[in-house]
Order: sequence, then C-alpha cells, then structure tokens
Amino acid sequence: MKTVCTAGTPGNEWIFFSSSKGNLTFNTGVINGIMCCRRLKRFVAFWTLVFIRIVAGLAGEGRSVWKKDPNSSPVSETQMFLYDTFPKEFLWGVGTGAFQVEGSWRKDGKGSSIWDRFVHTEFRDADSTDISSDSYTLLDKDLSALDFLGVTFYQFSISWSRLFPTGVVTAPSEKGLQYYNTLIDSLVYRNIDPVVTLYHWDLPLTLQEQYGGWKNESVIDIFNDYATFCFQTFGDRVKYWITIHNPYLVAWHGYGTGIHAPGEKGKITTVYAVGHNLIKAHAKVWHNYKKHFEPYQKGLMSIVLGSHWIEPNRSEDALDISKCQQSVERVLGWFAKPIHGDGDYPEELKNELSFLPHFTEDEKKYIKGTADFFAFSFGPNNFKPPNTLPKMGQNLSLNLREVLNWIKLEYDSPRILIAENGWFTDSHVKTDDTTAIYMMKNFINKVLQAIKYDNIDVFGYTAWSLLDGFEWQHAYNIRRGLFYVDFKSEKKERIPKSSAQYYKQIIRENGFFPRESTPSLQAQFSCDFSWGITESVLKAESVASSPQFCDSNLYLWNVTGDGLLHKVEGVKLKTRPAQCTDFVSIKKQLDLLEKMKVTHYRFALDWSLILPKGDLSVINRQVLRYYRCVISEVLKLNVQSMVTLYHPTHAYLGLPAPLLQMGGWLNHSTAHAFQDYAALCFRELGDLVKLWITINEPNRLSDVYNRSSSDTYQAAHNLLIAHAMAWKIYDEQYRAFQYGKVSLSLHSDWAEPANPYFESHTKAANRFLQFEIGWFADPIFKTGDYPATMREYILLKNRKGLSHSSLPSFTSEEKKLVKGAADFYALNHFTTQFVIHEPQNGSQYEFDRDIQFLQDITCLSSPSRLAVVPWGMRKVLKWIKKTYGDIDIYITANGIDDQSLDNDELRNYYLGKYVQEVLKAYYIDKVKIRGYYAFKLTEEKSKPRFGFFTSDSKGKPSIKFYNKLISNNGFPADYSVCDPSNKEKECSFCLFISQKKPLIFFACCLFSTLILLLTIIVFHKRKRRKRFKVKNIQRICVSL
Repeated sequence: MKTVCTAGTPGNEWIFFSSSKGNLTFNTGVINGIMCCRRLKRFVAFWTLVFIRIVAGLAGEGRSVWKKDPNSSPVSETQMFLYDTFPKEFLWGVGTGAFQVEGSWRKDGKGSSIWDRFVHTEFRDADSTDISSDSYTLLDKDLSALDFLGVTFYQFSISWSRLFPTGVVTAPSEKGLQYYNTLIDSLVYRNIDPVVTLYHWDLPLTLQEQYGGWKNESVIDIFNDYATFCFQTFGDRVKYWITIHNPYLVAWHGYGTGIHAPGEKGKITTVYAVGHNLIKAHAKVWHNYKKHFEPYQKGLMSIVLGSHWIEPNRSEDALDISKCQQSVERVLGWFAKPIHGDGDYPEELKNELSFLPHFTEDEKKYIKGTADFFAFSFGPNNFKPPNTLPKMGQNLSLNLREVLNWIKLEYDSPRILIAENGWFTDSHVKTDDTTAIYMMKNFINKVLQAIKYDNIDVFGYTAWSLLDGFEWQHAYNIRRGLFYVDFKSEKKERIPKSSAQYYKQIIRENGFFPRESTPSLQAQFSCDFSWGITESVLKAESVASSPQFCDSNLYLWNVTGDGLLHKVEGVKLKTRPAQCTDFVSIKKQLDLLEKMKVTHYRFALDWSLILPKGDLSVINRQVLRYYRCVISEVLKLNVQSMVTLYHPTHAYLGLPAPLLQMGGWLNHSTAHAFQDYAALCFRELGDLVKLWITINEPNRLSDVYNRSSSDTYQAAHNLLIAHAMAWKIYDEQYRAFQYGKVSLSLHSDWAEPANPYFESHTKAANRFLQFEIGWFADPIFKTGDYPATMREYILLKNRKGLSHSSLPSFTSEEKKLVKGAADFYALNHFTTQFVIHEPQNGSQYEFDRDIQFLQDITCLSSPSRLAVVPWGMRKVLKWIKKTYGDIDIYITANGIDDQSLDNDELRNYYLGKYVQEVLKAYYIDKVKIRGYYAFKLTEEKSKPRFGFFTSDSKGKPSIKFYNKLISNNGFPADYSVCDPSNKEKECSFCLFISQKKPLIFFACCLFSTLILLLTIIVFHKRKRRKRFKVKNIQRICVSL
C-alpha cells in the first residue's frame, strides 16, 4: 500500500491506494504531477485558514456544540433522561425503502434496478432477495401493522423501475401504478399521511447501463420527468415529498467504496461528481414542484441527509474540535451547506479537494434554500463500515441531541424531521429485540431533550423500519424492522416485536411517563431511627502509635547523627496507664465520625488478626484491645457500633491462613471455627455492642468459589451453617444480659425485567432474586431450606442435560438450626439490574441462573457503571416484606462511586433520591426500616471512589448533605415530629461536654486560679489600706 500525494491533506488518511475491496482510491491518471504541487499549496492555505478561524472564532457556529463546560454537573437535569411529552402536534411515523420490502422484482413487468443486478452478482444467496417481505403482494398486512402502531405518517419510497421499467417516462406500468395508488389511498383513509420518497437508491438499470447512472448529468432531467409524473399522479394526496434518501451513501458507497449498487469503486473524482449531480437533481425537482404543483397541492419537500456524529478526544482542545467539525462537514455539510446554507460546499472541502466540482453563482442561488424542512437520517448506515468514515482520530458517538444542535447552529434553526432513526439486531433475533428498545428509548428521549431544553424545532420522528427486510450490504444478516418477518414462510406474517410494542406506547402517550417513581414525600423517620456510616475491615494497630506515656525511659534523638533514639541511662520519667487514644488511627476515626454526625458506625473485624491460627490456641489480645478501644471511644461520641465479624471480598477472603489451607469454606470445620471466633468476640466486646453482623454478603462469595457450581453451593451451605451457629451461641449465652441483635448482611440489588413485554424476562428477574437473595434468606427467614424455585430450576436443567449442578441438602437438625437464625434483615443495596433471559450451558452458579444483564444507556450511572435507579430500593424493600414478613430491616450499605473530590454532586443526588425511596417504603408501604447506613466512610486507593473521605482523610461536600439528612431525620415539612432542633442543641451540648473534658477541666482550673489571685490581691489591698489609716491616725494623735 502506498499513499498518494495526500500526506499534506489533513484528515485524509482514510483515502489511499489499495486493491482490497471496499477501499476508496484516487485515480492517479487524474491526480498526479502538477496536482501534487497544487495540493501542497492548498494544504498550507487550508491550515492557515483553520488557524485563523480557531483564533478569531469565525468558524461555523456548530463548533460550539463540542465546547463543554468542565464544571458542568453530572446530575444536571438537562442531561438526564427526561420524563415529559412531545408537542401536541408532533408527528409519529415509520419508514421503509421500496427495494428492501417490496420483493416481486420481476412481477407485473417491473424493470430491473441497479440493486437487482448488484445483488445477483455480488451476493451468494441471491435468490432469497427476490421475495423479501413481499410488501408488493401483502399490502394489507403492512397496513395492519401501521394500524397496530397508531402512527400519523408512513414514509415509503416509490420504486422508479416499477412505474417505468427503463427509467424513462413513457406509459407507466399499470400494475405498479395501481399498487402505489392503493397504498396512498389506504393511508389517507386511515388518516395516515404519506411521506413519499422519490429515490431510495434503486436506480433503473437501463439508466446505469446507457448513461452511467448519476455520473451523467442527463439523468437529472430524466429524474425530473419521473418526479413530475409522481407529482401529477399522487400529489393531490401527498403533502410531504422526499427527493432523494441519503445522497451521501449513494455517492460514497455506490461510486467510491463499491459496497452499494452500482458497485463502482476507485475514483474519488467520480464520487464528488455524483454528489454534485444529486444536489442539482434535487434542486431541479424542488423548483419544479414549487413552480408547478405547490401552489395548489400545498405540499412540502426536502431531501433526507444522513450523518454520523463524533466527539473530540479532548473537549478543551481546539484542534480536536476543529477535526470534529471537519468530519461532520465532510459527510453532512457536503450536501447540507449547499441546500440549507449558502448554496456552496463547505470551505474546508473546497480548500482541500482541488477536484471538487464548482457551482456557478447562478447555480448557488438556484440550489440555496431548496428544502422546506431539514430531513435528517441517523442510523447504522451512517456509521457502518466505520473504516470508511472520516473519524480524523476522534471518537464516534450516538448522541442524536448533539447533532441536532449542530444542525440548528449551522443552518439557522431549521424545522427538522427525523426521517430515519433506529438500530439493528442480529438476524437470529425474532421478536425479543430488547436492545432495540433501549436504543429507541435513548434516541427518542434525546429528541425530546433537544425540543424542550435546546428549543430545536423537531416536528416529527420516523422509526426505521416498519418491517424486517433486505439491509443493503448486510443483506439478511441483520434486522431493523419493528415487525418480524419469516422470509422463508409463505404467509410472511408481520409479528410485532417488543420494539413495536414500545413504540406504540410512546406514540399513545406522546412521550415518556415515569411509571416507577412517585412524587417526593415530605415526612420523617421514627425518632429512634439509626443513621449510620459503613466502613470495611478496620486494620488494627498491634502496638499503640503513641507509647510515650507508658515508657518511663528518656530518649535523645540523633545524638551521633545516625537518626536513632538513644536511651538516657539512670533517668526515669513518670508514666500513666495506656489509653485508647494512644492509637493514632482511632483518633482519626473519631475525627471523621464527629464530622459525619451519625448515630451508628458499622465496621468489620479482621478474623485473621484476632485468631491467626484459626482457633483459640492463639488469641491476639492486643488486636482485641484495639477493637474494644474503637467501640468504647466511639460510644463517647454517642455513636453506637454495628460490628461485622467477617467481611470477605473477592480480592481478600479474610480467613486465617490455617483455615484457608484446609479448604476454607469448602470444609465444614470452618463453620465450627467461626462459631468459636464469634463466641470470643461476643464475650470480649458484647457488653459494648448491640448490633452484630456475622457475615457480610455471603451471597457474593460465588465470585471466589467459582471453580464449579458444587464448590459455590457447598461454600454457601457452610456459610449459612456458620452464621446460624454463631447466632445460636449468642442467643443462648449472651442475649440475656447483653441485649443485642444478630443477623447477616445480604447483597440485595433489585432485578427488573429488561423487556417488560416478554414473560421470560419477568421470570428471569424473579429467578435472579431467588438465586441472589432467596438463596440465603429463605433458609433463615422462611423455610429452613433453599428456595423451591431454585431447586426446581436446577433440576430442570439437569434433566435437559444443560447442567450437573445440585444444591446441598439440610438435615432436619440443620433446618432447625438455620430457620429463624436472625433478629433482623440486613441488606446492602447499590443498584438495580436489568435482567434478560439467556439460556446457558454448564455447571456453574452463573450458568444455572440463565440470565444476562443489560445496561440501560438512558440511566444515569457512575464511573464504575452502577445505574442510579432509586425506585429499585423501594421495590426490593417491599419485596422483602412481602416475601419474609413484617420483619425489622436495616439498610447496612448504600452508596455510589463518584470521581469528584471537591464536588461530589453525583453522591449527593444518589443519597437524596435513595433515602427518599427508603422513606416512601417506611411511610407509605409500612416497611419496618430501623436504620440507614451510607457506604462508605473512607475510600481506598486505586479503587472506585465510594468514600465520604479520601484515602488521606480529606472530606468531601457530600458530608454536609448527609449531615442535613440526619439532622432533619428525613425530609420534614414545616413541623418536626422529633423536634430535631432542640434535640440537636441538646446533643450538641452533650457532645461538646463529652469531647472537651480536658479543655473544660483546664478552663475551670484557670478560672479558679484567677479567682484565688483576685482574692489575694483584694485581701492585700484592704490590709494596706488599714495600715495606711492606722498610720494616719497615729500622725494625727502625735500632732495633737
């Protein structure tokens, strides 16, 4: 591969010599020698112009779309999914292309088109394209599909060669004419406006063979004659006309890359000559209609222009923005600027491409403004194949709202019709096109945002397409229809896909309504509600960080310059007993907790530090003392501790090494070791702790024990037994005098069916809840055994030979032990999972569930892709109450990662919305929620930023937001049930007294000293006065 003289052509790295199919090349016979010199001059001129424009700010207004505010809020209302309705007169439609759906390519005298020949010469399975969806003979079924959707318009194209087999306007085909008349009459009868496209790529083959197709200007007049016939014949019933559908693809792929008919490739000059002729053909037809038909037919006309969208690598970099502008101008601006702009090509294109055809001044005036609205196409054909797009080193994007803003700014706020929009699915997908729903949801909501927030005049939307059909270079390898068609069947029924159901709903409601969320509630939690903060495992200090008060020796530092401490012999200092505040880390914890203003602090002990050998033979008393110090010092802040005995993660299992070597949780003896460990903690710390969590998220240890499903289920079984044994020993030996409560904390995200129109998705969501939550909750809070649905589903897969998994069985003694072994339900909740049914084969826990997760791209999400779905919190709380009864519930972890260190607005938004849903569950649904613990106190280095404090203890603004939630005890109205203001004052005073005891003592001593000194001074002054009086009296007496 060798490059042409384009090294100086910015952004043209995608134009090169190549013999491979699909690559666009230059004609060296046209561009050589002198042209290279000209290109060099134009290159210099071009970049000089770009530089001047960047500096002077004289470039197209569209550039401002890419200039982002670095301080913009991640939770800005204008950037999130918008629940609102479209304007009352908004038009909803659906579209098709004649060649894609009509079929019957040789029926009733239809002539061949360039696509007929291209398919039969370039595609292996050419026969399958002959019938397609067969709309030509199955029109009634198409009309029924339109009735189902409830659209206000139908955008379709006329097959030029079906009316005129050779392309030249003579006597039309009677059958073809009858078909289109019937179609238009049927639409009008249904109050569906026909939006008619004159040319959607299927040029009559005769015009290609005799004239060279769109390379020849003669085709312009022939196209105008064809358009005139259509206006005369159909214009009385058609109010919207499209001259040409996406001329960029006609020129670029038809005459450049060769992946579209007529399949020519290799000559860049031909590409732009074809584009030039297409623009002139459009303009001629537009003027023809305006002059001869528009006065009495009152119709509107445009041309559908398509484009990709692109984002700069760095939004603050002017050069990257300039490249994005060039990229869009090369595709959309190529046709839009002459028609919707000043009648000429973009300056960058003219300066860069010396061979670009020129418009005369008269032609510019003739072409300028030849559109009554801006018809815009935004779909996969504009993005594929990606290697043919002028990306210029930047990033492709599907942000429809931004490209609409670009059009508004570049072309003076035109009226816009979205004339083609949608995405695709693989060919094997039938009616369950779930991904298409979410793409449609995203695209349509971006249009709504553009209308409501950006004042863009979009008056209609066309979903593409009505039916599955022939998808150009992809043939039948992808599907884009709202209705599924089995091409091999005789009847070819139009079966609505889930995307058709969804689009029907949007049309019926004229927008989006929030189904899950309810209005905000002004209320408070109970006065004894627990407001907490959660931390992971606290790493205990084995030795106090400040031992100087315990060591009686005196030391000198660096006496010999060695940087060491040297003991001074013979000198002894006074000491004092060791104190908890000798541990520096405890001081830091207290300082952070004081700022949080919480009532409860949840943290985890380190089992492997307390019992390094896994049994009671070696107990690290110093570590136990550290944890006791934490709890006791925290109590001095009026903060209760919720202590977690065991907090494993997929990165750190947290077991003592000997137990790990013996198989960890696969060994039943680990459960007995855990019981001994729990009993030790209850005995040593239980007098200070009222809330215990035995194990944190045991239902997530499947990430660790994942070698097989047998390992996963056996480990889970032993974890359940371990928890139950720990609960039992507390219940029997410690509860009577310690008065505490014990449970385990389960990861409890909500599951929502990704596709509400398919029962299989609803079942998959329920199955997720059973495998994720019921797996541990059912044995404890319900039956003493695993969920029946879980056992049955695994057995069903076994019978089908898809899995060899099996759940362990509980003995009767184990059932009695496990059932009821919890005093409350503790849940960690972070997000809502959107679940789809996905059959899988294999003996793994993940495979046994037969589910996959789908990311809703319309949801606000965190850097770690946690979707912010507040209503999922309320749903899971209601589900727990419904499934396990009216039990006490503690939300032991809830939070989100936020990258910002100085303005974590995402965390504030998350906290406010999720606590609001908790309040609704508490106040409206009567769920017995006893406490809420935000996650988490401090973040860890090199991990998602979940903390209210950084790893070096710097506080974030969300602390104040959480403080306010706590002080208000929710979202109060004008009155307060608990009178939090008085309570806060009282608590603040008590807190001040408890925290400032040394200072208060010192102040009292100082005050007493001052009083004593003043007393002495007054006494001495009085004494001196008495002496003075006595002396005076003596003098008087002597003088007398």
